[in-house]
Amino acid sequence: MTSLMAIRDMLALEGRLQAAQIGQRTATPLPLVEAMLKQLEAMGRVVSLSADEAGCATGACRTCPEGKNCQPRWWALRQ
Repeated sequence: MTSLMAIRDMLALEGRLQAAQIGQRTATPLPLVEAMLKQLEAMGRVVSLSADEAGCATGACRTCPEGKNCQPRWWALRQ
Protein backbone atom coordinates (compact mmCIF):
# COMPACT_ATOMS: atom_id res chain seq x y z
CA MET A 1 0.00 0.00 0.00
CA THR A 2 1.22 3.47 -0.77
CA SER A 3 1.31 6.59 1.37
CA LEU A 4 0.65 10.29 0.82
CA MET A 5 4.38 10.93 0.98
CA ALA A 6 5.08 8.30 -1.67
CA ILE A 7 2.58 9.94 -4.03
CA ARG A 8 4.03 13.38 -3.33
CA ASP A 9 7.56 12.10 -3.99
CA MET A 10 6.44 10.42 -7.22
CA LEU A 11 4.94 13.70 -8.44
CA ALA A 12 8.13 15.52 -7.47
CA LEU A 13 10.19 13.12 -9.60
CA GLU A 14 7.85 12.88 -12.60
CA GLY A 15 6.46 16.43 -12.70
CA ARG A 16 2.86 15.47 -13.43
CA LEU A 17 0.94 12.22 -13.53
CA GLN A 18 -2.60 10.96 -13.92
CA ALA A 19 -4.27 9.11 -11.05
CA ALA A 20 -4.37 5.91 -13.13
CA GLN A 21 -0.61 6.09 -13.70
CA ILE A 22 0.02 6.47 -9.98
CA GLY A 23 -2.27 3.54 -9.25
CA GLN A 24 -0.46 1.30 -11.74
CA ARG A 25 3.00 2.20 -10.48
CA THR A 26 2.09 1.69 -6.82
CA ALA A 27 -0.35 -1.23 -7.27
CA THR A 28 -3.01 0.80 -5.45
CA PRO A 29 -6.70 0.81 -6.38
CA LEU A 30 -7.74 3.90 -8.35
CA PRO A 31 -10.43 5.07 -5.87
CA LEU A 32 -7.83 5.08 -3.08
CA VAL A 33 -5.32 6.99 -5.22
CA GLU A 34 -7.98 9.56 -6.11
CA ALA A 35 -8.91 9.97 -2.44
CA MET A 36 -5.27 10.43 -1.51
CA LEU A 37 -4.80 13.03 -4.25
CA LYS A 38 -7.88 14.90 -3.01
CA GLN A 39 -6.40 14.86 0.49
CA LEU A 40 -3.07 16.20 -0.79
CA GLU A 41 -4.98 18.89 -2.69
CA ALA A 42 -6.88 19.86 0.47
CA MET A 43 -3.56 20.09 2.30
CA GLY A 44 -2.25 22.44 -0.40
CA ARG A 45 0.49 20.09 -1.62
CA VAL A 46 -0.76 19.21 -5.12
CA VAL A 47 -2.92 20.79 -7.79
CA SER A 48 -5.17 19.28 -10.42
CA LEU A 49 -4.49 20.39 -13.99
CA SER A 50 -7.00 20.17 -16.79
CA ALA A 51 -5.97 19.36 -20.33
CA ASP A 52 -6.25 23.07 -21.21
CA GLU A 53 -3.50 23.83 -18.71
CA ALA A 54 -1.51 20.67 -19.45
CA GLY A 55 -1.84 20.92 -23.24
CA CYS A 56 -4.28 18.96 -25.39
CA ALA A 57 -2.62 16.08 -27.18
CA THR A 58 -4.65 16.34 -30.40
CA GLY A 59 -5.63 20.01 -30.45
CA ALA A 60 -9.13 19.03 -31.57
CA CYS A 61 -10.90 19.24 -28.21
CA ARG A 62 -12.96 22.28 -29.22
CA THR A 63 -14.56 20.41 -32.11
CA CYS A 64 -14.80 17.02 -30.45
CA PRO A 65 -18.40 15.78 -29.98
CA GLU A 66 -17.47 14.49 -26.53
CA GLY A 67 -16.63 18.00 -25.40
CA LYS A 68 -14.11 17.90 -22.59
CA ASN A 69 -15.16 14.50 -21.22
CA CYS A 70 -12.14 12.74 -22.70
CA GLN A 71 -9.62 15.19 -21.29
CA PRO A 72 -7.45 13.56 -18.64
CA ARG A 73 -6.85 15.10 -15.27
CA TRP A 74 -3.21 15.60 -14.40
CA TRP A 75 -1.79 16.08 -10.92
CA ALA A 76 1.35 18.07 -10.07
CA LEU A 77 3.01 19.54 -7.01
CA ARG A 78 1.90 23.02 -6.06
CA GLN A 79 4.54 25.55 -7.05
